[in-house]
Amino acid sequence: MGRKLAVIGAGLMGSGIAQVSAQAGWDVVLRDVTDAALTRGTDGIKASYDRFVAKGTLDAADAEAALGRITATTELEAVADADVIVEAVFENLDVKHEIFRSLDKVAKDGAVLASNTSAIPITKIAAVTARPRPSSAPTSSPRSR
Repeated sequence: MGRKLAVIGAGLMGSGIAQVSAQAGWDVVLRDVTDAALTRGTDGIKASYDRFVAKGTLDAADAEAALGRITATTELEAVADADVIVEAVFENLDVKHEIFRSLDKVAKDGAVLASNTSAIPITKIAAVTARPRPSSAPTSSPRSR
């Protein structure tokens, strides 16, 4: 498997997924619908890395390198070459369906489409795609630790 992850949604969960993935060495595309949402998400990631550096749990060079692996965008097409795409938007089935229909068209063959849903059965979300297996990616926010 490759090392490119895309996250759809730059809120608390989405930006947290992007943060830990970039820190683990993945190239990350963080996508949201507005520049303001992306700025909030990336500012939160930087603030979190800054706290880890201040505590001595993360080297400043590693934090800077991780930030450099995150690309923020409003363009859905930017996720097309990701190996794994995690949807992390609010819990609304219609919104998730719209995203997964779009992802099904732009994601490369073999890409894993996953959801960070906590309330909606993954099979209901995946039903709108032609992908063979649904996947759920439950996580906790690294900024809450």
